[in-house]
Amino acid sequence: MTIDAATKTMPYRAPLGAGPAEIDTPALLLDHAKLIRNIARMATFAAGGPAHLRPHSKTHKCVEIARLQLDAGAVGITCAKVGEAEALADGGIADILIANQVVGPIKIARLIALARRCAVTVAVDDAGNVAQLSAAAARTGVTIRCYVEVDVGMARCGVPDGTAALRLARLVHDHPGLVFGGLQTYEGHLQNVVPLDERIALTKRDMAAARAAKEAVEAGGLAVDQVSGGGTGTHMVTGRLPYMSELQCGSYATMDAQYRAVGGADFDNALTVLATVISRPRPDRAVIDAGLKAVTPEFGDPTVLCDGASWLDFSEEHGELSLSGAAGELRVGDKIELVPRHGCTTVNLYDRFHVMRDGRLIDEWAVAGRGRSQ
Repeated sequence: MTIDAATKTMPYRAPLGAGPAEIDTPALLLDHAKLIRNIARMATFAAGGPAHLRPHSKTHKCVEIARLQLDAGAVGITCAKVGEAEALADGGIADILIANQVVGPIKIARLIALARRCAVTVAVDDAGNVAQLSAAAARTGVTIRCYVEVDVGMARCGVPDGTAALRLARLVHDHPGLVFGGLQTYEGHLQNVVPLDERIALTKRDMAAARAAKEAVEAGGLAVDQVSGGGTGTHMVTGRLPYMSELQCGSYATMDAQYRAVGGADFDNALTVLATVISRPRPDRAVIDAGLKAVTPEFGDPTVLCDGASWLDFSEEHGELSLSGAAGELRVGDKIELVPRHGCTTVNLYDRFHVMRDGRLIDEWAVAGRGRSQ
């Protein structure tokens, strides 16, 4: 059965110039001024070298934000999945790192199609995968750049040491259609370590594995053009290591409550979720229309931007707040904002950002990579 597009109910869209009271909820808000400041701050840091910025788009999944990062000096954009890379390429992003392994004939075919319209780099850690990528690239006449991933302590993907890195780098170098571009590392296990002094010390310790791998590959006769890695929580260390050349920080642009809680005070919370009070069942309680389907809980509760209000509980469509003091004056229909504890997964729940300046809607930007997990 075909649905007539003319009769299909379309999502409500607030007019430009609207304030929060005129925006339907739950809604994803993005403070434009804070976003621009965050992008500029990381760009300034990266300009101090030695690592160039190749920001990860897994948080914002948005072409407009990627363009702002490139305009500020980023050398390219990072993403996690082929689908996200396709969305970026559709938006005109010309240099994309998929910081992940691309495995299997379906995804490799999509990768080949992607490589026909932009420069693309992928992570590899398996000889069989290298052979498959090479066969597809050579058959179609495209070139795929590869970073050999090295495990620096996260115990996820990656070869274990410099000897294995050299062995795989040689395979990449020797296979037609592939170019060995360097090494990928990610100290994701250290992003939220507190106190900060301990995080700094552990980052220096574990990232020594990246240096050792680079030295082993170079001693084996191959040039290591790039060593790529880093995150928002460790950029201040990783971005100053002399052997690092690319920073893949992502969350800094929009920021979330988790990174702020572990010392991300250099960046502002540009991202919030707007919600409506829909019930006041008791004097010390309010229920809002933002629950598990509007803000994600895996890192903890969101921060409620209302004096005297704190998060109490999640359900699918509802959030329950505890109220005291001035928050006791909240009424049914009032709007409040939440800072997600984890921005990456919260953004993935929405189709678009409501871009705000001075409390007014100035634009809507698509979350183009939303749901593009294939």
